[in-house]
Amino acid sequence: MAEEAILGYLAKNEEIGDSGEFASKHGLNHDEVVNVIKSLHGFRYVEAQDIKRESWVLTNEGKLYADTGSPEAQLFLAIPPEGGIPREELQIKLGPLLFKIGCAQAAKNRWVDMGGQVTRRVQHVDDRVKDLLLKIKEGQVVDQDDIKALKARKLIVPQTWNGYSLKKGPDYAPQRKKFAADLTREMLQSGDWKNVEFKEYNFNAKGQPIEAGHLHPLNKVRHQLRMIFLQMGFEEMPTDRYVESSFWNFDALFQPQQHPARDSHDTFYLKVPSTTKELPEDYVERVKCVHESGGYGSRGYEYDWSREEANKNLLRTHTTAVSARMLYNLAQDTLKKPFTPKRYFSIDRVFRNEAVDRTHLAEFHQIEGLICDRGLTLGDLIGVLHDFFSRLGMSKLRFKPAYNPYTEPSMEIFSYHEGFGKWVEVGNSGMFRPEMLLPMGLPEDVRVIAWGLSLERPTMIMYGYNNIRDLFGHKVDLGLIKTNPICRLGL
Repeated sequence: MAEEAILGYLAKNEEIGDSGEFASKHGLNHDEVVNVIKSLHGFRYVEAQDIKRESWVLTNEGKLYADTGSPEAQLFLAIPPEGGIPREELQIKLGPLLFKIGCAQAAKNRWVDMGGQVTRRVQHVDDRVKDLLLKIKEGQVVDQDDIKALKARKLIVPQTWNGYSLKKGPDYAPQRKKFAADLTREMLQSGDWKNVEFKEYNFNAKGQPIEAGHLHPLNKVRHQLRMIFLQMGFEEMPTDRYVESSFWNFDALFQPQQHPARDSHDTFYLKVPSTTKELPEDYVERVKCVHESGGYGSRGYEYDWSREEANKNLLRTHTTAVSARMLYNLAQDTLKKPFTPKRYFSIDRVFRNEAVDRTHLAEFHQIEGLICDRGLTLGDLIGVLHDFFSRLGMSKLRFKPAYNPYTEPSMEIFSYHEGFGKWVEVGNSGMFRPEMLLPMGLPEDVRVIAWGLSLERPTMIMYGYNNIRDLFGHKVDLGLIKTNPICRLGL
C-alpha cells in the first residue's frame, strides 16, 4: 500500500527525493502515490515540495513513423535502385498523404530526383528521423536542433511531469492515526471512549447543500408587501378570476369603449367562451346611461354604448377590475345595513398584449390598494401613500398630475432612488370618479382613494436585475432562485 510504503520509508530515511523514482522502485502507481501524498500533506504527516519536469513525447504520427519509418525513408525504399518508378505509380503505392510528405522531405534531403520518373540520387540513406523518435521514446537525450525539427513536423509534443519530494511533517508518525467520528453506544457500554481519539469538528464546513424548494424573489417581495398591507389594516381581495368581461374590466371603471387600451393589440380577448352572460342588469343599465349621457354632474362620453362590446371576455389587464366588483358588492351591502368603511388590497397577475423586451412582459403582477370611506380627500391619499411607501424604504416622494379614465384627480408617484441618484416612477394613484362610484349605489359622500404599482419593478431594483426576463419567465436561472437572500423591506 502506498501510504504504508511512504511512512515506513520516512521512518528510516530523511526524505524521498522524487516521488516518481520512489513509485517505480516500489512497484507502485505514481498517480496513487500522488493522491496519498496530498492526503498526508493535508494532515501534516509530511511536507511536500512540487517537482516539475518537462519532457517530449511522440504524437500518434510520431509513434507510427517510429514503428514503420519516416515518409521520406519509405518513399526512398519504394523506388527501384535501377531505372526509377513513374510518379503516378509511386503515389498509388504509398498513398496520397505519405507520398506528399515523403516527396517534400526526400527532395529536401537530395535523396531523389522528382520528375515524371522518380529516381534515386544516392544508393543508401539513414532514417535519422526514425532513430531520433526511438531515442525520445526511450527517454534518451536528443540535440535541441533535432527537437525543433521534429516539433515543427508535429511528431513530438512537450509534456509536463508533476511529482513531489517529501520529508517528515510536524505531525509525522510511522502509521496514520485513526480518529473516531462518532461516539457510539458500544463505546459507552465498554468504556472504550476513554481511550479513543475523536476527529476534530470543522465548524467552518458547510456540509452538503440541501435539495429543497426555494421561494422565488417575486414571492419573497410579495409576502413582505402583503404583510405591510395587513399591518395597515387592509383586507385582501379575492383575485382568482383571471378571465374578466369587458364590462368589469373597462365599462364599470368609466373607461369609454373607443379607448385605445381596449383594442385587440393591447388586450388579449378570448375566443372560447368569447362573451359573458353573467352581468347585473340594473347596474349595467346605469353604467350605460352614465357613458352615453352622463349624470352625477358629468356629461358622459356622448356615444352609443354597445352591450356586445361589454360582454366580450378577456384576460384582465389590471386588478382594478377586482376592485370594481368589491366596491359594487359593498354598495349592495349598504342597501341592507349601514355603510362600513373598507380597506382593500390585492397582489396578483395581469395580462397585456405588449411587445416583450428587457422591461416589459405580456404578463406581470400588479399591486393595488384602496380605501373606501366618507369624506376622503386628496390630502388623505397623499398621507396614506407616504405611510405605505415609507414602509418600503422610500421616504422621499413626489407627485405629478396624470390622467386615468376612472380617477380624478390622478397622480403619478415618484421616489428618489439613492443608488440611481435620480427620481424614478414607482406607481400611479388617484380618487375614483363619481361616474364610477355612484352608479354602483354607494352613498354620495363616500370617496375611494387608490394606488397601484407593479411587483416586478421593486423586485428588480431590490435584487439587482436589469432584465425582467431573468426574473420572470422561461429564461429564469434556477441557480439564482436558490441563492437569492431573504427579502427585507423598509428602513
